[in-house]
Amino acid sequence: MYFIGIDIGSTAAKTAVIKEGQEPRCFVLPTGWSSRETAETIRRRLAEEEIPVETEETKVLATGYGRISVPYADRCITEITCHGRGGAYLSGSGDCTIIDVGGQDTKVITLEDGVVTDFLMNDKCSAGTGKFLEIMANRLGSHISGLFELAEGGKPLAISAMCTVFAESEVISHIGSGAPREDIAAGVVDSVAAKVAQLCMRHGGDGPCVLTGGLSEQAYFAEILSGKLGRPVRGLKDGKYAGAIGAALLCMDMR
Repeated sequence: MYFIGIDIGSTAAKTAVIKEGQEPRCFVLPTGWSSRETAETIRRRLAEEEIPVETEETKVLATGYGRISVPYADRCITEITCHGRGGAYLSGSGDCTIIDVGGQDTKVITLEDGVVTDFLMNDKCSAGTGKFLEIMANRLGSHISGLFELAEGGKPLAISAMCTVFAESEVISHIGSGAPREDIAAGVVDSVAAKVAQLCMRHGGDGPCVLTGGLSEQAYFAEILSGKLGRPVRGLKDGKYAGAIGAALLCMDMR
């Protein structure tokens, strides 16, 4: 049998396919303007790989921002539950705090014995998300990976606004004053890490932390966040697929 998890986020749509007895196979696509069109693109991609959909041999579970837009899903489940399951699988630990920095929100999830016991999400207007990093990278003529490369060679400038619009104004002021691009990039990354750390502190807990989402493989971000929290934060390989893998694993649990 095939178990498929589809996590349609605001920026990227992740898909995980588990054939019974095998490791997950994953792919990612841009969400675009329509989650329903993205779901159809995923269906075509699965068909190209000869993975059947809407048959008795396949179960599909959808999660994320656009989960209700997957007409061929057998079930829809909140991303908190899926990220918890996927984070536990990828980290190899059922007792940890998962920090997921998404495109439009950031989630902090506590796991105990592999079960979600508590979670906290930020405000959608907060400048502590992946979308903010994308906007700032574009402003600096770069992309997100390039932004982190710049930041590693800079000294952080203050960017304190909680709103993306006002924070962008601060960045524009720094650009106008002739500040080095590396220092502005370092300030952007430091600002996001500070806001994520504040959310974690509000959430509480003192156990090990793992980083999922689009920033999970950015070692520099994990390092800065660790310093602000005063405890280690470990990025997870394939952490951006945590929600999709969790959905696929939950499919297996529910058969």
